[in-house]
Amino acid sequence: MKGKKVFVAMSGGVDSSIAAALLKEQGYEVIGVTMQIWPSDQTHPEVEGSCCSLSAVEDARRVAQLLDIPYYVMNFRDLFAEKVIEPFCAEYVQGRTPNPCIACNQFIKFEGFLSKTMALGADYMATGHYAKIFYHEDLGRYCLAKAADDKKDQTYALYGFTQHQLAHTLMPLGDYTKPEIRRLAEKLNLQVANKPDSQEICFVPNNDYKEFLKERDMDVRPGPFLDTKGNRLGNHEGIAFYTIGQRKGLGIALGKPMYVVDIDVEKNAVILGENDEVFGLELISINNNFITIHDLVKPLEVEVKVRYSAKPAKALVSPWTQGQVRVCFEKPQRAITPGQAVVFYQGDLVVGGGTILKQLNNR
Repeated sequence: MKGKKVFVAMSGGVDSSIAAALLKEQGYEVIGVTMQIWPSDQTHPEVEGSCCSLSAVEDARRVAQLLDIPYYVMNFRDLFAEKVIEPFCAEYVQGRTPNPCIACNQFIKFEGFLSKTMALGADYMATGHYAKIFYHEDLGRYCLAKAADDKKDQTYALYGFTQHQLAHTLMPLGDYTKPEIRRLAEKLNLQVANKPDSQEICFVPNNDYKEFLKERDMDVRPGPFLDTKGNRLGNHEGIAFYTIGQRKGLGIALGKPMYVVDIDVEKNAVILGENDEVFGLELISINNNFITIHDLVKPLEVEVKVRYSAKPAKALVSPWTQGQVRVCFEKPQRAITPGQAVVFYQGDLVVGGGTILKQLNNR
């Protein structure tokens, strides 16, 4: 790959650092870049392992110096606020549970960052994600596949790729396990070799999204807890502070375990039910994107994940109205949550995915 220029998104962590090292070893002309995304008028939370803290910038800079590659910081603050932070807040106020990392991947990394780097002459951009990208000869399309390390596989958060983006993106960690990556970092004497992985939402201090929403003066009002028959059980703090499947932290004692099974935005109500009422068989998804096919025109048998940590479950996905997709599971799934991603697989390949709009009432 001599002469091919690749800009590597370096977060200051071990994964993106080794991505840069591997690509340089493979003969690419590597340039390291950290994306500055935290709003300039706010103090950044210095959370250990955070992917966008000030210390992360310094970690990435030191790695770039050690690898002897150029290093830059690019400003994506306004785009991040528009595409990630503002929708994050708006979704919670509408009773949905957003996934800001997916929005960041889709709009900041693989749209904004890729566009900016290609304008600077890049052939590719690269990240330290655990996933595989390759051209599938039989399908005649670029594809996204699960990583070798099943525990670290990140394809759930990457379903939004277009063909153009896949054609110009490299993910060199797809064939490695996390322990192997840390060992490579130790061999290179990288200070980040044993740096903890980022576990929290990078722009929310102390991972306290309730306080974050309150500080931004979002329209969050107290309202009723209702059971599934409409009976009032008590009062909640605001629908933004609850998510489907939640049991702890409800602030109400009913003598038996109760879970959030629905959120009624019109009534400003949180609906509580027993454990079996948290499960559902069908959902509707919106903002769907497909990778292995151009579009979904007929029912397709797939395996589906409704959250990052979920095991893939057999389901039938079918075209619905106005570009929506209906997902019918073989077995009931727990806590189908509006706002979260639903991702479709066939074997290791990511067929596509979308955002859960609602669960159909067929518990």
